[in-house]
Amino acid sequence: MDVKQVLSFIKIEHTLFSLPFVLMGYMIAVRQFGVGDGFDLLWILIAAVGARGLAMALNRIIDRDIDAANPRTQGRHLASGSMSMKTAWSLAAVFLAMLLISAGLLNRVALMMAWLPVLTFVIYPYMKRFTWGCHFWLGLCLGLAPAGAWVAIAADVHGWGAITGLLSNRTEFLWAPTLLPISIGVALWIAAFDINYARMDVESDREQGIHSFPSTFGDRVTTRATVQLSLLWFACFAIANPMDGFWFLGAAAMMALANIVVVLRMERFADFQTVLFRVSMITGWVLLASLVIGFSAETAGMALG
Repeated sequence: MDVKQVLSFIKIEHTLFSLPFVLMGYMIAVRQFGVGDGFDLLWILIAAVGARGLAMALNRIIDRDIDAANPRTQGRHLASGSMSMKTAWSLAAVFLAMLLISAGLLNRVALMMAWLPVLTFVIYPYMKRFTWGCHFWLGLCLGLAPAGAWVAIAADVHGWGAITGLLSNRTEFLWAPTLLPISIGVALWIAAFDINYARMDVESDREQGIHSFPSTFGDRVTTRATVQLSLLWFACFAIANPMDGFWFLGAAAMMALANIVVVLRMERFADFQTVLFRVSMITGWVLLASLVIGFSAETAGMALG
């Protein structure tokens, strides 16, 4: 087993989906509480890589029989036999250790809450066997990315109060005004992407009894649902407080682009999935850039004032 095989096994390029939202959670917390340094960010990033690798390893392990029966995924490492189960479990253990050790180096709350993403990762592969709601569960998994980074910083200041809101001088949860709508928006955004990603496997899913949204409701309903979900995740991002015009425009532009790609997919795009992947991948980075520009403009305005 070499590094290239490991990176291929965990689909390292998919980390580009979660990483910008991890950085958003970190930035929002630093701005909100005025704490956080380079070491905090380092441990957050290592934890995020560990969580992402663990999620993919568990998905590949649990879904190996489904992958073997699907022509599109028969070449995956476990389905094809190019990687042993022992190796896959060893990688899962390494990624879990990365998550736990990094969380422990951040603070006690981050470590004690590490069970939550691990549990969602374990449950997700089984969801598709029972319900088309699996896409929304995947959204939940990714929606925890900004929340986890935020907690890693917030708990340094408020401990468990960062989550429970049990603070003497507060009447609302610290995470409610900004972090909650962003996390919900991320969950709806990735659900919309995954629903369309599942279009590739409709026939195989129906044959195997896999409950994806497209195989359950068909192509037309899938397109309509995608547009509706895009409007919802944009609304979540738009109401996140305190954000600004840069953030709003970035979210609006990516929502419009995503809907254009989905609506025109049959007529204009020979490789719809590749176009969808690229548009979805850059969405997080556009939002992150919008956040950085907005925060920088606010800081400059305060300095001038």
